[in-house]
Amino acid sequence: MASTLAVPGSYPTIRDALEVAPDGAVISVAPGSYRERIELQGRRLTLRGTGEPGTVVVDAAGLEGPALAVLGGEVTVEGLALTSGDYPAVSAINARLTVRRCQLAAGYGAGLQATDMSTVEAAEVKVERGQHGLVFSDSGGTVDSCEIRGVNDDGIIVRLGADPAIRNTTIADCGYRGIYVYQSGRPVIERCDVSGTGDAGIVVANSSSPQIRETWVHETSGSGIVVGAGCTAVVEQCRVDGTAEPKVSVDPRAQATVTLSEGGPAPRAGITESGNGQDAAEVDRLLTELDSMIGLAGVKNEVRALIDEIQVNEWRRSAGLSVGAASHHLIFTGAPGTGKTTVARIYGQLLKALGVLPNGRFREVSRRDLVGQYIGHTAEKTTSVFEEAMGGVLFIDEAYTLSRAGGASADFGQEAIDTLVKLMEDHRDQVAVIVAGYTQEMLDFLDANSGLASRFAKTLEFENYGPDELVLIATRIAKNDDYVFAPGLTEALYEHFSQIERDRNFGNAREARKLLEGMRKAQSGRLRSLGRMPSRDDLTTLVVDDLLTAIR
Repeated sequence: MASTLAVPGSYPTIRDALEVAPDGAVISVAPGSYRERIELQGRRLTLRGTGEPGTVVVDAAGLEGPALAVLGGEVTVEGLALTSGDYPAVSAINARLTVRRCQLAAGYGAGLQATDMSTVEAAEVKVERGQHGLVFSDSGGTVDSCEIRGVNDDGIIVRLGADPAIRNTTIADCGYRGIYVYQSGRPVIERCDVSGTGDAGIVVANSSSPQIRETWVHETSGSGIVVGAGCTAVVEQCRVDGTAEPKVSVDPRAQATVTLSEGGPAPRAGITESGNGQDAAEVDRLLTELDSMIGLAGVKNEVRALIDEIQVNEWRRSAGLSVGAASHHLIFTGAPGTGKTTVARIYGQLLKALGVLPNGRFREVSRRDLVGQYIGHTAEKTTSVFEEAMGGVLFIDEAYTLSRAGGASADFGQEAIDTLVKLMEDHRDQVAVIVAGYTQEMLDFLDANSGLASRFAKTLEFENYGPDELVLIATRIAKNDDYVFAPGLTEALYEHFSQIERDRNFGNAREARKLLEGMRKAQSGRLRSLGRMPSRDDLTTLVVDDLLTAIR
C-alpha cells in the first residue's frame, strides 16, 4: 500500500517530503503557496493537491528552472497550480507523466513541454499564461479536455515526429497559431475548438501527417487550416467559420483529404463543469484511502453506509422517484489522535465526488474562531466562518467548549451554538458540519440547544487504538521517515502500548508519534557515543535500547 506524506503537516516543504518519500509514495499537499521548484529524476510517485483548483500553488517564478521538472521515471500530478518564470511550468524529459486538474502558467516558456520520448497524459489541464501552451517534441501521449487560452505564441506545438492524441480541448486567443504541426509531427486532433488566433488556426508543415477530425476552427485572423508542401493530412467532418480566406489552404504538393461539416453543433471541448454528476473513480479512490487508515473498522463501515445511501438517493432522483431531505451533518466522538480530522476531510471529498456538495473545501475551527468578545460579535464571527465553509465541510474540534462558560461573567458560546443551529438548517444542502470531541462532553454539548441534536444525521464513535494498531501506526510513521525497527523492537513496542493507561490524556496516534520522536532522540545520543562515523544501517535502525531510553 502506498505511503502518504503530508505537506505541511509532517513536512514543511514539498522538497522535504520528496527527500524521504519511498518509491510509490503519495505527497499530499495542503492549500497554500510553496516558493520552490520540484525536480524529480527517475522517481515513481504522486503529487496531489488537496484543495480546490488554484489553492495549492507551486511558485517557481524567479527561480532557475521549471516549477516541475521530471527526468525519467513515472510521476502523477493532480490538483496543483504550477507557475514558472522564463522556463516551462512543467518539463518532462524521457519520462511518463500524468497531469490532472492542474493550472499552468509561465513567462517566456511553455505551460508544459515534453521531450526525448516522453509520454504525457494530460486531463483537465488549464494553461493560463506562457509563450506557448503545450509543446511535444519526439514525444506522445494524450491531451483530453484541456484549455489553453491567451498564450503569446502558438497554443500547441507538435514536432520532431511527436504523435500525441489531442481531444476535446479548447485553444483560444493565442498570439500566433492555435496548433502548429511540423518536422514530421503525427498528432490526432479530435473534437477540439480552435479560435481567436493571431494567425491561422491549425498549420501543418515539414513532412507532417496529422489526422484532424470533428474539430471547430473559427474567428481566426488567418486561414482556418493550412497544409503545407510535402505533408499528408486527413481533415474529416471539421467545421471552419469566420476565418480568413481560404478557409482551408492545401499546397498543391501536399496530399490531403478534406471534408467539412457545414453548420451543425460545435464540439463540446475544454474543461466542463460536472454539476451534480458523480465521479465514480474518485469515490473509489477516496474509499480506498479511507480503508488504508489503520483500525477504525466501525467508523469505516458507518461512512460506507452513508455513501451507499447517498448513492442510492441520487439514483432514485435520476429515475424521477421521491427522495427525502437528508442532512450531511455528523458528530464525531472519541479521544484525541484517533483520525477524526482525517476522516472528516475524506468525507468532504466524498460528498464532492458524489455531486452532493459543490466542492471539498475543508474549514477546521475551534471555539476562538466562533466566539466573540462583545454582544453581537459572536453571531457575526460564526456566520462568517460558516460562509467560508459553504460548499464543503465545517469541522469544529472540541465543540463541547462552546457550551462551557468557563467561569466568565459573560460567555458567548451559547450564542455561537444558537447561530449554528439556524445556519445548519437553512443551508443543510450546501455544507456539512462535523462537530468533534470527547464522548461524554459531546452529549452535554447536544443539550445546549433543543434543536441541536436533530440537526445531525449520525454519531460516529472513534475508539482508542489497540496495542497492535499502535504498533502498526508507529511502524508506518517510522517507514515514512526512513527508519526500520531492529529485531525485538516490535514486540517491545507492543508490550509498552499494552501497559500504558488509556485515560483522558492518552493521545492514541499522537502517542505513537511522540514516542518515536523520543526514540529518535535516544538514537542520536547513542550514535554520537559510538566514537566513529555511523553507517547507513546505524542511521536508519531503531533498537530496543532507544525505546527504553525514551520511556525512562
